[in-house]
Amino acid sequence: MTKTTVYLTDEIASALALSAQRLGRPQAELIREALEGYLKALPQPRLVSLGLGADAEVTAAESENWLRKNWSR
Repeated sequence: MTKTTVYLTDEIASALALSAQRLGRPQAELIREALEGYLKALPQPRLVSLGLGADAEVTAAESENWLRKNWSR
């Protein structure tokens, strides 16, 4: 685990302290949980590369022949 410093507004710090006390959990645990949920909800980048995904026209075994036939020099 990595230790870090986060600057919070007074309102967020107060709400965090009250929530931690009410739930009987450490503030750091609540922050980690909230960040984890936030980061999981972010859109993930799509990998774009040859060979990723299905192609109904060309299978991996046929790719060399397809390239020879369809790519002009």
